[in-house]
Amino acid sequence: MSLCPRLFARVVALAAGALLAGCSGPAALISVVGIATDTSASWAIVKHVHEKMIEGGPVLCYRLNSVERALATHCMPYAPGSIKAADLAASHKLPMCPLAIAAREPRLWPVLPELIDKGAMPEACARAPLVELAQVEACPDFTATSPAERDAFVWLAQADARAIHHDVVRMLSCPKARQAGFDDVIARWVAQGQMAPGRLGFSPLSALHPDVLNTPLSAQLEAAGHQARSALDPFDGALRSGFEQAFRSGHYAALDWWLARAPELANRVPPPQGNQLPWVPLAKALSHDWLDQPQQQQAMVEFLLARGANPSARLPHQPDMTVLRLARQMNSPMLPLLEQAPQVRTAGRRIPGAP
Repeated sequence: MSLCPRLFARVVALAAGALLAGCSGPAALISVVGIATDTSASWAIVKHVHEKMIEGGPVLCYRLNSVERALATHCMPYAPGSIKAADLAASHKLPMCPLAIAAREPRLWPVLPELIDKGAMPEACARAPLVELAQVEACPDFTATSPAERDAFVWLAQADARAIHHDVVRMLSCPKARQAGFDDVIARWVAQGQMAPGRLGFSPLSALHPDVLNTPLSAQLEAAGHQARSALDPFDGALRSGFEQAFRSGHYAALDWWLARAPELANRVPPPQGNQLPWVPLAKALSHDWLDQPQQQQAMVEFLLARGANPSARLPHQPDMTVLRLARQMNSPMLPLLEQAPQVRTAGRRIPGAP
């Protein structure tokens, strides 16, 4: 047998054994060749064998440049120091900018510090990387980040003005972000005058996580001129508005904060976007798909009734229907509570069959 056929057979056998042993991707094949180089005949055989094995799968790791390879989850683990600055400037086939890809995938967070060190800039991204992350996961587990990764996230918040966004504020004020100290970023934005009323496409009060209402941070925003009622206006963002988040999650302390400043919310909530209709909390509480924890339905109905919610309120999308009439049609278990509550006749023409 000639040298090449013997070498080919040996490589195939070793590669198969490595893959069956649990290794994956090019790493397994590289390890079995050992002394092979990119220009050696044995390496060419390994690449040919591997390409045949995964034909139709992800792009082969050794065909990617250093940035693409660092951001490819099928090429993990990422090797620190492997990114070439020149590859950041080179054209690539990534679906979005490198910083955004790394920010929105926790498995790629270790890549963020090196991307920044090698010159990656958020200006190259269509949207702020932190917005990309917030709209994928509203409260990522920042407590698991390394100090270098935390510094990278803080840098993204400070270096990119587009990071001052409704969804990012919600994310940075959520419990896991506060445990990592990221709510300090919001406090810094306020102190630097970057969240002044009238300068943003959203209200910071509505963007804050419900836990953060009734804290020095929310008080600081109110002292700066932000108001609860203006926080009900349409906003630029994908996450829920502040009142809706408090309502759906059954955050009663936050709901009391809102109702103390805008009591009318007990009966009618403005739409979060201009092309939508207002909604009635008491009617939404009758539905099982609005509350994050449906078992809170009775507690929510009792809470709203105690704060002035009116069972005779009409539904904006169906003016001839009241909350009480809807409960009867649904045969809701909340009907006795609604029937016992004081009825306040709504303005306008009489509703047939009402209340």
